[in-house]
Amino acid sequence: MMHMTMYWSRSVTFLLDSWKTESWQSYSLTLLFCFLLSFFHQRLEAQRFRLNSLKSTAPPSRGGSAINSNASTPLIYRKLGQTQRWIRIASAVLFGITSAIGYVIMLAIMSYNGGVFVAVVLGLSIGYFCFRSDDLVDDEDVQVLAEDTEPAHS
Repeated sequence: MMHMTMYWSRSVTFLLDSWKTESWQSYSLTLLFCFLLSFFHQRLEAQRFRLNSLKSTAPPSRGGSAINSNASTPLIYRKLGQTQRWIRIASAVLFGITSAIGYVIMLAIMSYNGGVFVAVVLGLSIGYFCFRSDDLVDDEDVQVLAEDTEPAHS
């Protein structure tokens, strides 16, 4: 039976008609799968953001075409252009994988089971804390905070 509101039960039809949980063991394994999938999603997102930051810190290519065989283009710029292309390809592949995983997570939540919802939210939250929360903190911010919290000497 397909539920249209949130419910709490160990009986879940999860993603496929053949994936049904009737026992506590199968329900627990399903919740563990949801948690790990959400956690892994955050890991891949962090990796993609790091790749994009590498792409933005590399020097720009000369003349818009870093791979042409023009003699006026130095070899180093051709190499950097090829590296940027591989970074863009890897970033696009990671984007596709994380998008697919995100849609699977969305479909899992659409089972409307409370345990699945909690497992996904915990997986995303803990994954964000482990892999992406350091992206928000800048070295300058930490230095300013350290200066503000030093005790005043009389």
